[in-house]
Amino acid sequence: MCDTLVALPSATADGSVIFAKNSDRPADEAQSVQRFSRQSHAPSATVRCTYIEIPQVSSTAAVLLSQPDWMWGAEMGTNEYGLVIGNEAVWTTAQLGPPALLGMDLVRLGLERSRSASNAVDVITQLLKTHGQGGACAENEPSFSYHNSFLLADGKEAWVLETAGQDWVSERVTSGIRNISNGLSIRDTYERCSQNLDGTKIDFAARFSTDPVQLDPTSREACAHRMMNEHLGDITVDIMKTILSNHESGICMHGEFSTTASMISQLSPNGEDKHWMTGAAHPCQMPFHLVAVAL
Repeated sequence: MCDTLVALPSATADGSVIFAKNSDRPADEAQSVQRFSRQSHAPSATVRCTYIEIPQVSSTAAVLLSQPDWMWGAEMGTNEYGLVIGNEAVWTTAQLGPPALLGMDLVRLGLERSRSASNAVDVITQLLKTHGQGGACAENEPSFSYHNSFLLADGKEAWVLETAGQDWVSERVTSGIRNISNGLSIRDTYERCSQNLDGTKIDFAARFSTDPVQLDPTSREACAHRMMNEHLGDITVDIMKTILSNHESGICMHGEFSTTASMISQLSPNGEDKHWMTGAAHPCQMPFHLVAVAL
């Protein structure tokens, strides 16, 4: 599940970029706020992700993560360069692969290895091409597996990256608002795509979605977009908190699947970023704590 939102400078009250995400996961699954400092690594180093081991890079950025306790990856997070990333589960017509990188692994790897949203699109898609995505996405449910979409933002712009197996497209967002939920949303508006799709513009959502691509006006995705649009030009951190706490839309989720953690980031081109996390379930009940990235 999950909902991820971003408001670009033209849509916010103070000209910042505001990113927000609810992480919806099995209700009994704990999620913690974790910090990892900047590190250097030997040329032969590897890193063990949730299911597979891959080559490590020479240096990794300091990151702040909201991390399900049982996995290596993260649902959402930021790094020392003012990049934020959140992922969404999407179900596609592409075949689910064997255990490989989880979408949550790709979130953390993107944050550790990138300095901007555009850079992170390149990093994540190269990892996807090299290692693939797959594996159980819940601790106690081996059949629960999915592909992933991502919303990536920095102090200047945002990107939406959507995948179906090892195919992908990415869309640049430079103004206004954008949000993603649990369905493919990019049609033929993408700027980059996987090599297999290169040369022929396609309707990505129509080709790979398992459900009709017409957006249900009562869906969480439509409701989040509508609530942001009602405050277009005046969006603040508090408005994002209100949206993440909304029950009528189901954005604040209670039940077998629940909102187990939430995050809001306010990004500035001059690097004066602020990040708030709950590290606990239900933003309607839990306070958002201002937290810092560890260098």
